[in-house]
Amino acid sequence: MTNSHGREADIDISNDRAIKRAARTEHRWPAVAAVLLALSLYAFLPTDVTPTAFRVVVIIVALSMLIPVIVLNPVRLNKQTSWSRRLSVGLPLLLALANYAALLQIVILLTTTGSKDAQSILVAAVQVWITNVIAFSLVYWELDRGGPVARRVDKREELPLADFRFPQDEDHDAITEVAKRSSATIDWTPSFIDYLYEAGVGAMAFSPGAAVPLSSRMKALILMQSGGGFVMLALIIAHAVGQIGA
Repeated sequence: MTNSHGREADIDISNDRAIKRAARTEHRWPAVAAVLLALSLYAFLPTDVTPTAFRVVVIIVALSMLIPVIVLNPVRLNKQTSWSRRLSVGLPLLLALANYAALLQIVILLTTTGSKDAQSILVAAVQVWITNVIAFSLVYWELDRGGPVARRVDKREELPLADFRFPQDEDHDAITEVAKRSSATIDWTPSFIDYLYEAGVGAMAFSPGAAVPLSSRMKALILMQSGGGFVMLALIIAHAVGQIGA
């Protein structure tokens, strides 16, 4: 049986790790830079792909969601409220939906009008592909284990169920130099770059990257992202390149 002293020691270790993890909370600006890049790419889509008025509305709404969460956490992500959580999750979902609307319109243009402007369509496809990667990386980042604030501030036993299992989560019994990077050793938690990598690999390989999806919602999101990437690579880019060579 574990005595009270053993339980107190476990609690002290857990509290100490939570404090250390909170002290290295994630920087806000990598994710902000990704959002601004996605909005810039979306803003310069051709008018026949997405009407100017619609793009302006999406960008205004996105910025109105982004600015308050920047004000709440201007440098590091260490505070969270119910309204900031809704905005933080809603913003990448808005980007993903608006981007899929653009993808659908590109497909319609190619299949119904036989667009001859292959170079413009090719550029638009690349813009949509990059935005797709950014939007879904932000969705994964915001949903997994309660989001970037919870992952660094809350104790592990208080975190929501994980949506991804990263290699670091199970490397504690590997060779020494690998185990030193494990979650069990240094209390590692994933950051935005880890989810950007997963989204990028998913868009290129149509499958998960280093992390394994655990939840049904994450598997559905990966399937949705990979499906969009497949359509862009197999239909749009191939068609545009064919038109250039014709």
